[in-house]
Amino acid sequence: MTKKLALERILHSQGFGSRKTCRIMIRHGEVAVNGEVCEDPFAEFDTNDLQFMWRNEPWQYRQQAYLMLHKPANYECSHKPQHHPSIFSLLPPQLLERGVQCIGRLDEDTTGLMLLSDDGQFIHKMSSPKWKVPKIYEVTTKHAVDDEQIAALMQGVQLVDEPVPIAALAVKKISDNVIHMTLAEGKYHQVKRMVAASSNRVEGLKRIRIGELDLPEELAVGEWRWLTESEMSQLISAERIVKEA
Repeated sequence: MTKKLALERILHSQGFGSRKTCRIMIRHGEVAVNGEVCEDPFAEFDTNDLQFMWRNEPWQYRQQAYLMLHKPANYECSHKPQHHPSIFSLLPPQLLERGVQCIGRLDEDTTGLMLLSDDGQFIHKMSSPKWKVPKIYEVTTKHAVDDEQIAALMQGVQLVDEPVPIAALAVKKISDNVIHMTLAEGKYHQVKRMVAASSNRVEGLKRIRIGELDLPEELAVGEWRWLTESEMSQLISAERIVKEA
């Protein structure tokens, strides 16, 4: 459905600051729409597929923000990190201004795929234990993984402070010291604790898949990008599969 908004409201919704700040930027000629500088903050534009330039930098209007990040090691998933930089320091300030949050967390030394959004309902569905969205982790172990350890992870291992054994949805051996483990929960240090309970130790941990969405090979460590419509469809499909199950 076509929706027209004043240019100041468009910039404000995209995280460019308060409406007063946005009006000032527009009147200073810092914003161009359809190739032409617009100095009228109250000029209205159709937001459908709207693209604009801010200080010669291209932006596309998005009603909600959905993005992926290839998390590096030694970054914390917090707005108030204690010992390492925050993953939010890897994002443009406009995304922070519009309230983007990470969907679930990874330990500071864990790398891999992270999703972020400012859509509260989407964040809840993707992170809530109720939905049990499967996630695949590439686990590098200190010792070679044998069949007995894989069987233990699949059957369930007893963790401290857990009332019942916790089992992986799937475990695939990639090499002597690398396995792919699929989980639908996100308990504290779960992968590390499960591997330790199976008589081994995690030396490296990377999340490579969420639902039906894989970490793209071309997304470098520390980089982020918007989710495509196809990728959003993959995530929504994963939600439906889990709900139907």
